[in-house]
Parts: sequence; C-alpha cells; structure tokens
Amino acid sequence: QVQLVESGGGSVQAGGSLRLSCAASGYTGSRNCMAWFRRAPGKEREGVAAINTAGDMTYYAESVKGRFTISQDNAKNTVYLQMNSLKPEDTAMYFCAADGRTCHPVGWVSGGWYATWGQGTQVTVSS
Repeated sequence: QVQLVESGGGSVQAGGSLRLSCAASGYTGSRNCMAWFRRAPGKEREGVAAINTAGDMTYYAESVKGRFTISQDNAKNTVYLQMNSLKPEDTAMYFCAADGRTCHPVGWVSGGWYATWGQGTQVTVSS
C-alpha cells in the first residue's frame, strides 16, 4: 500500500508559478505510474500530467502542455508538478494519484484507473 501527501498549493497571480509536491511512502511497486489531477468547482476531474516512475516517460493534458512539467526525485520518493504561466482557469484542487501499473498512454487521464489518491492541495490563480 502507498500513501500520498501533496503540498505546495497556494494563491498566485496570473502569469505566476507554483511547484506542487507529492511525497509517497509505502510499497514502491504500488506507484509505477504517478499522476496529477485537478478538480475545479462545478467541473469534472481532469488529468493534468502523469509520469512512469521507472523510465521517466511523461504525459500531459493539452491544456497544460508547455506550461506544466511533471518530474520525480526517486531518492526522496517525491513527484513534482512545476506550473508556470498560470491562468485563472488553472484554479482547482490538485490531487496526486498512483497505480502499480505502468501509465497507459491514453488511459492515464482516467481517474478510475488509479488505486491510490492523496488529499489534495488548493491552487488559486487570480487575474
């Protein structure tokens, strides 16, 4: 079993940057794919980015390509989401998710695919 704890959320003005962290603990075999999702008020949960922890293959939603970067520090068992050029529409609760399977090139965006979730961290971008 793996536990996930997100941090790094906050309030920022449009055009600013934030870096989210997801610290993982527990069985490493349960987190071969780690991802970030977000849910804005009144909207569906959205897959933002994912990374295969063995191999560094990454996946991004079209809405964040070129602005967000997912990365990992295996020594710290932590996955990061660097968010640049933030927009008001990026405002949401951001969640970290993990699964023992390798990220599916298409299915990674489906929240139902993941076995473990963190509690979330709020990101608010003002105009």
